[in-house]
Amino acid sequence: AGIENLPCELQRNFQLMRELDQRTEDKKAEIDSLAAAYIESVKNMLPEERVEHLRKIQSAYSKCKEYSDDKVQLAMQTYEMVDKHIRRLDADLARFEADLKDKLEGSDLETPGARSLKKGRSQKDKRSSRGRGRRTSEEDTPKKKKLKGGSEFADTILSVHPSDVLDMPVDPNEPTYCLCHQVSYGEMIGCDNPDCPIEWFHFACVDLTTKPKGKWFCPRCVQERKKKK
Repeated sequence: AGIENLPCELQRNFQLMRELDQRTEDKKAEIDSLAAAYIESVKNMLPEERVEHLRKIQSAYSKCKEYSDDKVQLAMQTYEMVDKHIRRLDADLARFEADLKDKLEGSDLETPGARSLKKGRSQKDKRSSRGRGRRTSEEDTPKKKKLKGGSEFADTILSVHPSDVLDMPVDPNEPTYCLCHQVSYGEMIGCDNPDCPIEWFHFACVDLTTKPKGKWFCPRCVQERKKKK
């Protein structure tokens, strides 16, 4: 399904979740009623009647758990549906950038400015080969220690490289980063906290469009630093 259908699919899933919530609330009201009736009449009930009444309460609780489990599964499906569209958009963007680069490099009429731009991009690509499908070793993954070893690498922007991302399955062994727990793609930034458990973050996930000046700390590390103060 295309992304144009996403709003309708989300609305349908959220409506189903709302209905499950209502069913749970109705069952909770039923449980309260059964419990009140049991407490009021327990002294006059036969043992068999007590067991039967308690079974009704237990059955109502089981239904509540069933509705809650269905809601969790529906929420997970909704998340995966949105995540699939995000990855597809990232892949389309990577292809668009690749096509644009190929057109620039294949142009016969090059101006000095265009040649300079291409040279700069070429050097940038050599410094940062990070995209999915272009890793040749573990050394190609974002590592803060390696980048902080020299000023040239400290300012490197991790860019998406031309590759058929849509046609490639996600490697389960490929390391993940950022708050979104996704693989490296696009522009990324490293947290300057040496003990940061994540280290690398996508620009969009931390509301960045350009690399900030000076030291930068991720949202989690900022909160930890505030707590220590």
